[in-house]
Amino acid sequence: MKEVVFETKEDKTLVYLPEKCIGCATCTMMCPKDDLVIGSVGAVARGLINKDFLQKGKGGCLICGMCAKVCPTGALEVRKAGKAEMDDSYLYGSLKPTLVSEKCVHCGMCEEVCPQDCIEVQKRKLAQDGSLSMDGKTIIDQKCCVHCGWCASICPVEAITMEKPFSGEFSRDESVCQTCRTCVNTCPCDALFNKEWKPGERVEKVTHRPDACIYCGACSVACPVGAITVRKTAILPDMKKKQIFEKKLTAEPTTRPVLTSTLITDEEACLGCGNCVIACPVNSLSDPYLAAGHLNELDTKPLLEVENGKVNVVNQEVCGSCATCSLICPTDAIRLEKKEVA
Repeated sequence: MKEVVFETKEDKTLVYLPEKCIGCATCTMMCPKDDLVIGSVGAVARGLINKDFLQKGKGGCLICGMCAKVCPTGALEVRKAGKAEMDDSYLYGSLKPTLVSEKCVHCGMCEEVCPQDCIEVQKRKLAQDGSLSMDGKTIIDQKCCVHCGWCASICPVEAITMEKPFSGEFSRDESVCQTCRTCVNTCPCDALFNKEWKPGERVEKVTHRPDACIYCGACSVACPVGAITVRKTAILPDMKKKQIFEKKLTAEPTTRPVLTSTLITDEEACLGCGNCVIACPVNSLSDPYLAAGHLNELDTKPLLEVENGKVNVVNQEVCGSCATCSLICPTDAIRLEKKEVA
């Protein structure tokens, strides 16, 4: 597993594990030095930029451990003399593991629905004792479990127990949302989805599954137009001194990201089709006429424009780093690259 050393002081080290990170920004809300920078969450989740969710800033880390203590997935570790500290003063350490009891019938439904693919039913076969049942072994990889509750909810015999990290509130502004699916692609719990619809039927742009949500806030951080607000209301596990952390985390909604990417265009590859201009959520939010596909009837666009048959970046600073433009481009003529943050 990849490890990034953020800070070292004497025998203490703050280590970041990108593969465990879900881009929720909970750590950035706790850092007293504002020394953690999160951005390009949607693009990272979609695999369309070569960077991690999180990077260290230049605020002067004290290795106080506040960031690691509230991380719901254990993606930040404070190591002393090379050994990770992990006890009930850490949210990840106090979370009850997701467990399978002897009641399990090894049907495989939990394996099928797990959004992190961390459940495996091994050696499943028809029982050899003459009963109409299944033999096997259901294994849950605790290292990648995000405690969403899909497995426990879907289990037909209530054989799985789990605990969520947070309770919270989710809201989305339907008039601001551009249905770019960045939140859907980013959510680690499959708690957001686009409903199927019939011809002529009107449905909401994005639907929320409250029972799957862990209120981490990754969707809010990823949304390029700020249509989603997630607010934590409590830390659920019996974490030591959790009132101190709750006071900070519940005081305000999940933080907005920092711009950590730059749009790069390839004039030779660009066809000038304008797909990126229309699909861009920042552009489409500026004028519904543009969102409807009227590319050439508006004089100005905030982020992307086609000029002289080639795409042009109008203003890098308003980019939401979702990489929707990269997704829709037929010739890979536009992409995001990591930007160094001062």
